[in-house]
Amino acid sequence: MTTLNLTPDFTPYGTANALLYQSFVFSGGEPHIKINPDFDPNQMITITQRINSFNDLGLFCIAVDALKRMGVKTIEAFIPYFPAARQDRVMIKGESLSVKVYADIINNLQLQKITVFDPHSEVTPALLNNCEVLDNHAFIKKVTEYLNTDLKLISPDGGALKKIYKVSEALGGIEVVECSKSRDVKTGKLSGFKVYDTDLEGKDCLIVDDICDGGGTFLGLAEELKQKNAGNLYLAISHGIFNKGFDGLSGYFTKIFTTDSFKAIHHENVVQIKLEHLEH
Repeated sequence: MTTLNLTPDFTPYGTANALLYQSFVFSGGEPHIKINPDFDPNQMITITQRINSFNDLGLFCIAVDALKRMGVKTIEAFIPYFPAARQDRVMIKGESLSVKVYADIINNLQLQKITVFDPHSEVTPALLNNCEVLDNHAFIKKVTEYLNTDLKLISPDGGALKKIYKVSEALGGIEVVECSKSRDVKTGKLSGFKVYDTDLEGKDCLIVDDICDGGGTFLGLAEELKQKNAGNLYLAISHGIFNKGFDGLSGYFTKIFTTDSFKAIHHENVVQIKLEHLEH
């Protein structure tokens, strides 16, 4: 496979056949790219990139344009964390449907296939043309193999239920404990955490979710799980943003697992599993 890796430390398909290029940002803020033309344009090119900002999206778009101007006909992409996937509905008047904005821009590039990893909801693959979803099953399997202990899977809220039962089935029927929370749509404040199990009997618990941003959901849920007699708590997050760091989370969770879909992480309490080690 020939790749164009636009994020230097994210190379899920390796670097053996990676195209060489130079990129920089003009002083006005515009991204620029120059791709080394020493390759066969008749082959398929796969672009890999973490898109964590509009500037990243801009680099992605101009890279596609550059390849097409070089005669490349077949272009695919791997965008592990799809941007704005959490804003997949308009909750209050005045908000944007941001995931559709990103999807519309990328759809206009007319790529042959776009692979995304564990999207936040079914809205992203519905909006994105030629989308292929890489689910989180292989990731969670590696987490359970690492822990090598009898545990319960914890669904943090109703939105995670459908996916976590599929994970449980893929892993041979690990018990799922359902939980819920309330969120003020105007302020984002979380409250009303509930665990729908009377006694966890001291068993270790693995919370599984797609995104950890500030971590408020998992801190609130950890308190409730401990009150229900949980054993060791573990957290498995597909896309680790962790904008508030790990001090708070480390006080509750024995170990935190994530992938390199959003960024590289180096922390003593975090095990990062690279997407190149999962099934594509």
